[in-house]
Amino acid sequence: MAAAADHATPTYDRMKEVKEFDESKIGVKGLAESGITSIPRMFIHSPEALSDLKKPNSQTCTKKTIPLIDLSHFNSPTERHQLVEQMRDATSTWGFFQVINHGIPKSVLDETINAIKAFHDQPHEVKSKLYNREKERQGVMYSSNNDLYRAKAASWHDSLTIWMAPETRRAKEEDIPEVCRKQIVAWESHSTKVAEALLELLSEGLGVEAERFKDLGFLEGKLVVGHCYPYCPQPDLTVGITSHTDSGLTVLLQNQVGGLQVKHGDEWVDVEPIPGALTVNIGDFIQIISNDNYVSVEHRVLAKTSKEPRISVVAFFNVGTQADSDYFGPLPELLSPDKPALYRKFTVPEFNESFFSKGLDSKSFIQKVRL
Repeated sequence: MAAAADHATPTYDRMKEVKEFDESKIGVKGLAESGITSIPRMFIHSPEALSDLKKPNSQTCTKKTIPLIDLSHFNSPTERHQLVEQMRDATSTWGFFQVINHGIPKSVLDETINAIKAFHDQPHEVKSKLYNREKERQGVMYSSNNDLYRAKAASWHDSLTIWMAPETRRAKEEDIPEVCRKQIVAWESHSTKVAEALLELLSEGLGVEAERFKDLGFLEGKLVVGHCYPYCPQPDLTVGITSHTDSGLTVLLQNQVGGLQVKHGDEWVDVEPIPGALTVNIGDFIQIISNDNYVSVEHRVLAKTSKEPRISVVAFFNVGTQADSDYFGPLPELLSPDKPALYRKFTVPEFNESFFSKGLDSKSFIQKVRL
């Protein structure tokens, strides 16, 4: 009898729910469009994780904003040093900033957002052909939650992921969905120019050669990700994307639906979309190499009840080399008896192994290699 009683109260099988969702290939957009009024249990985050989602009373808290940097003086012999200082201040205190006058035409920005939205708006039968988890580190992949099987709870977003470099991982152009192919290729080209300029300024901010970050290979690993955060019926129980830090240099284009938040001290600060601006942040790899002169900062995206989805297009720039023999650590030029290395050396495979072995999280690798 006892066995029968046990059988009458089945325990929740999270992995079964995850597998069924994954195999359906409908993504969270498919769930939202199916008319659900409550989200599946696999998306519900723990009370601790949700505890700081509540908005503080706006009358009692100052409305902070991340720094805004005008890149129009990049080629000015007299103004460039001021630009370097602005970036150094922003990156050492916030780790995040927005840039304007970056040289990418507004038409390219709009077309890129529209193309990623058009991809996610396609019928399920079309998108599902690209749905997979096998190409996490190469080619083209459409999926919901790249850490679906590794995270404690799923988040409310779908993504199109396209590797653009190195050559061994790069997607064939014909494999990029036709609905956004031309725009993705253009976005890669334009965002790379912006990244190159930013890496120069970051190098100069450390007092090293302008080409230092580029020479380390930070333009050799390139990944473009087009996220869609659709309508969520219970945004207080989940998140659009969980709190995490990035790895290298990140250049983000977003539509006018907010939701991105950055951790600054003990509070979460909204990143208000500015038309025509790009949002930039540095990741753990750069914090380590800069020996803590620059900081990698936690950020997240809230789930929303807005009918208009949040669309973001991210270009990630990382060291492309995969060799076990290439060691990275704080730049020797920054070290002295007064300023010793704060981190041990590590390889890119060790960094990647740490990243891909668990759900998105914050700074665990930084803690692992800190001396």
